[in-house]
Amino acid sequence: MTRILADLPDEDIKWLDQIAAEQGKSRASVLREAVSAYRAEAPSSGNTDWLEAGFGLWAKYGFNEDGMAYQNRMRDEWVREWDPDYDPAKHGPLTDEKDVTR
Repeated sequence: MTRILADLPDEDIKWLDQIAAEQGKSRASVLREAVSAYRAEAPSSGNTDWLEAGFGLWAKYGFNEDGMAYQNRMRDEWVREWDPDYDPAKHGPLTDEKDVTR
């Protein structure tokens, strides 16, 4: 085990001493446990749990459209149908008549 030097405020040292006395442990033992608990909860650089949590997230909330189809519909939103220089939308509108409010 490697030994380290750490500068802590006096209030923190008093608090650590109080916790150590209550638990019947040394200050170093309390610090080791605190670091271990922090490591267990802190995200690591190689952790890919976020990938598992995010995969299929839209489908979980009822959005079951192909990603490319959605992207194409979003692009068609920028087609100016009133301008003769623009081609008409290729993938249909994003909204129905009932969605349009004026």
